[in-house]
Amino acid sequence: QVQLVESGGGLVQAGGSLRLTCAASGRTLSTYVMGWFRQAPGKEREFVAGIKISDTSSGTSTYYADAVKGRFTISRDNAKNTVALQMNSLKPEDTAVYFCAARPWVLHTSPNEYQYWGQGTQVTVSS
Repeated sequence: QVQLVESGGGLVQAGGSLRLTCAASGRTLSTYVMGWFRQAPGKEREFVAGIKISDTSSGTSTYYADAVKGRFTISRDNAKNTVALQMNSLKPEDTAVYFCAARPWVLHTSPNEYQYWGQGTQVTVSS
């Protein structure tokens, strides 16, 4: 069983920045993917960014949705089971509940491919 906990959401003005953190606990595979998704009222849950993590490989693989490329950065924090999403140049359309998710081995962009989910954290960007 894997537990995911998001933190770092809040209220920020357009053009500002926030940093979200996802911490995983419990049993995990040596190679896995952690992804960020978001869901705004009346919209489908959509992929934001993902990162493939391996204890046996020094390199990493990341992927971003077109809407956030150049503004958001996903990275692995000092703790091996923690991933951060640095969000810069935030826009009102970024307002949503942001979810952390995890799955083994392969990075996918569809939310139905992920087995484990956090509770979500609210990000609100004001104009």
